[in-house]
Formats: sequence, structure tokens, C-alpha cells
Amino acid sequence: MTPTTIPVALTRCADYSPDAVESAVRSVLDAAGVRPASGTRVLVKPNLLKAESGGLCCTHPMVVRAACLYFMDYGCRVTVGDSPAFGSADKVAQAIGLADALTPLGVPVITLDTPVSVTLPYGMTVGISRHALETDLLVSVPRVKAHTQMRVTCAVKNMFGCVAGVRKALSHTTHGDKRNAFRAMLVEVAAALPPTAALVDGIVGMDRTGPSGGDAFPLGMVGAAQSAVALDTAVYAVLGAAPEMIPLWGELRTRRTHGAFAEQLSYPLLAPEEVAAKGFRFPGALTPETFHPLRLLRSAIKRWWMARS
Repeated sequence: MTPTTIPVALTRCADYSPDAVESAVRSVLDAAGVRPASGTRVLVKPNLLKAESGGLCCTHPMVVRAACLYFMDYGCRVTVGDSPAFGSADKVAQAIGLADALTPLGVPVITLDTPVSVTLPYGMTVGISRHALETDLLVSVPRVKAHTQMRVTCAVKNMFGCVAGVRKALSHTTHGDKRNAFRAMLVEVAAALPPTAALVDGIVGMDRTGPSGGDAFPLGMVGAAQSAVALDTAVYAVLGAAPEMIPLWGELRTRRTHGAFAEQLSYPLLAPEEVAAKGFRFPGALTPETFHPLRLLRSAIKRWWMARS
């Protein structure tokens, strides 16, 4: 039997005003068929990379808030969580204004810690947060960003944040210098998680470099799908990327992952060409996926110091 196409809902959203974002987010999640049953435990997983000035390296608080409102209206039990590169999720949330946005809703922000050892098909073992593994529905909510190792990242890469704490950096060090091993791990971590939907913050993306330190690039769109892979494929089309440009996309296509091919998608709202971005600057030569052991040590010390602070 030929698999059915995956609906990917795309719509325009010009700015982060609460009403505009809430309307756009509701529109795409509903059109994509993301309609959980009442009582579903939903973990909204934004990208809370670190407390960077302006918050550009993180998912915008209004998008996270709108996602929470949508699932709360379905009677879901909603939690927001991530495992930042530095600091705790609640401290990053406070720094970027997410805590202020969620406090009136009573939605908690948690750090995705308490690792559970999971052996992946590729043979690697990673520590994935119990909070992520035990939810009923995981919702990946990334911001569209350039990335110096992956060229651009979105919903699939965002789920790597379910690997607890310094184990993410350790995975870079252990597997980053092996051919395709790190990309395989990203794909298999995503596959090891509970059912996942995806919502992308493409209102203002980050181009030129990343995952932090890049420039604001107005895309003016949001999108959603029941498949993180399918949503990423649509976003690549919006940006005008080709499969050979994006290492993670290439890995997914090599595995014949459903949703990694344009012909496997359908668009109930707008098509990629209707929200296409012109002039998005991708990083040039990619940096190695491995982390030098000294970088891993510095990362561990910085995490320890920020936790004490």
C-alpha cells in the first residue's frame, strides 16, 4: 500500500503580536490535523538554546504561548520543556520572556533531565530525558535557523534537546567524527520519542550563521504537521534548499523516511512557493560535527557554574 501524503499547513504571520500569532498557530495546527484527546499529556518542546540577548536563538515566547493555548483548549495537560546548552530551562525562559508569557496560563517550564539510557538501532546509547519519553504527545516547536554544522535546522534537530544535559555535547564528541554517525543519531533519537507533532516559528528566522549569533531574517510564516520530518521538508522548500545542502535531510532521504520527499506532502493552506523566502543566507563550508574534548570540558564547567548561579 502506498503511504498517504502528509498534510503540512503553512500560513503567513507578519509579526509576533499575540492575536496574530494565536490565530496563525491555531490555523496551521488545526489544518494539519493535530487534534489530541482531552487529558492527553502534551510536552511542548521549544528551542531554548541559551539566554542570548534578544532571544533570537530561541523559539519566540508568543509562538510557545499560542501552542500551549491550543492544546489547553483541547483539555490537554501541557508542560513546556527543553534541555538548554547552558543553564536551566526555567532560567532561559525567564531571560527571554517566556516565563512571563506562560505564568498567566499556569503552564510549567521544566528542564529535560532525568536521563534514561536508550540504545539506538545504529548501536549508540544515549540518555534521553524521562520527561520526554513518558509524555503522550511531544510537540517540537523550533525557530527556523541557520546552523554551521547542519546548514539549517528545524523540527527534527530540535528533538535532540530531549537528550539530557551535557550528554548532548558528549554525543558530539563521541560520534561527531564518525561518518554519518551523528546524523544517524539525530534521526534515531527523534524516532525513539513518543508520537510527535511539529510547529515551526518562521516569523523571524536566523540566517548567516547559527545556532546562535546569526542575523534576524523575516520569513513571515508559521507551519505545522503531524510529522517533524514532513514539516522540515516543507521548510527546506520555503528556503529554496536542495537535499544535498542539508546533511540531516540527506540522511532522512537515504533511509527513505516518509515525509522526506516533496511528493509525499500535501498543503491544505498555502504551498511553499506562496511563502517562499528570498535571500536567506545559508552558512558556507560546514564546521565538523564533533566537539574537541577541551570544548566538552569547557561546556561542562560552564553548565556547572550556571547551575550554581
